[in-house]
Amino acid sequence: MSSSPLDDPLDPYAFRPDRQDPYLRVLCVNIFVRDQDRSLRFYVDQLGFALVVDENYESGGRWVAVAPPDGSTVLALVTPKRNSAEYKLIGRCRHAVLVTEDVMAKVDEWQTRGVRFHHPPQTTLWGGIFTRFDDLDGNSFVLAGRDDFVREIEAHRRAVANRLEAERRIAQELEIAKKVQARLFPQTLPQLKTLEYVGVCIQAREVGGDYYDFLNLGQERLGLVIADTSGKGIGAALLMANLQANLRSQSAIALDQPERFLRSVNQLFCENTTDSAYATLFFAEYDDRRMWLRYANCGHYSPLLFRSDNTLERLNSTCTVLGLFTEWDCSIVECQLFAGDTLALYTDGIIDSRNDAGEEFGEERLIEVLRRHRGLSSQDLLAATVDELRRFSPHEQYDDITLIIARCLVNESHFSESEWTTGPQSIP
Repeated sequence: MSSSPLDDPLDPYAFRPDRQDPYLRVLCVNIFVRDQDRSLRFYVDQLGFALVVDENYESGGRWVAVAPPDGSTVLALVTPKRNSAEYKLIGRCRHAVLVTEDVMAKVDEWQTRGVRFHHPPQTTLWGGIFTRFDDLDGNSFVLAGRDDFVREIEAHRRAVANRLEAERRIAQELEIAKKVQARLFPQTLPQLKTLEYVGVCIQAREVGGDYYDFLNLGQERLGLVIADTSGKGIGAALLMANLQANLRSQSAIALDQPERFLRSVNQLFCENTTDSAYATLFFAEYDDRRMWLRYANCGHYSPLLFRSDNTLERLNSTCTVLGLFTEWDCSIVECQLFAGDTLALYTDGIIDSRNDAGEEFGEERLIEVLRRHRGLSSQDLLAATVDELRRFSPHEQYDDITLIIARCLVNESHFSESEWTTGPQSIP
């Protein structure tokens, strides 16, 4: 058992209505009494307070705390040691004020329970009503009615409480949405023999509109997806979830009919979103057996393909964005990959990141970073790139950051000598 009453029974960080760090609130007000059990019965049985905590500690101390029915204030009933400075404070409390909507009704209720008042309720010069009573040790309390001044205070308190509660609920709902959206990203990676790949999405807010995925298309084929939906926050997250559902539900036809697959995704996206909603998308199918890539770039930033000889190719746009046009088509481009080739797919959150001088990270800096670290594994290359981006732009992140790194591995058993030099002549 803890030796301090603040360590356990009323954790000051258990309830954070102001959502601030460090957190600050009034924990309790000490009322010095001679006998805790006797005072506890008075506050609970006669005043109708609730017992908040009653704990004994290894040091021999006991902490008893009560609160009025609304729970807004906690009173700690403290029994100080004789001859201590605090012992002289027993019965000296004079300025605590309790507020009720109907003083007369509360007086009648408490008098039947044996509470003695100093005088009948009196009207003040400003129109309020009040009376005073003592607890068993002579600590004095004012019981006041809700005059205009008190009503104003109470109205302000309720407004603040309602705002904090609304913020708490929003924060709670966003946290739930964040966890749900995290499950939309790939949870397992299909194992490939010739490709080492990894992806990450670092969201600027609790939820966002960036999306990446790895789809198992069967027959040793992998679908690599990266997308960026329009808008920010919850709206973009809903578009992202819609796009993810469309892609996965239609992926069965991606292997044999990639154009039809993407047309179907676009059609569903148009039907299920507003007219102004859209998404950029890069979709690629990777053949693990032949190290062959075919892709469609739907208005997305051009992925960077670093060849093993350090030359750079860009997988440029082959069609327009998804979601704006029901009459929509795309072109599929094919290319051969080789051992040592590295493919980087990214969203604008990377190149648009700015440093303190207002400079953008930019594509050229991204290319330089990827080239400098290209000898690393996919996981380490991704981590090194994100780390350099963080150092360049250490302040608050304003857009989602999404990156996929895929690196082709040496696996000579899968290829004939002619395939290494010319690539496969047909795609089954």
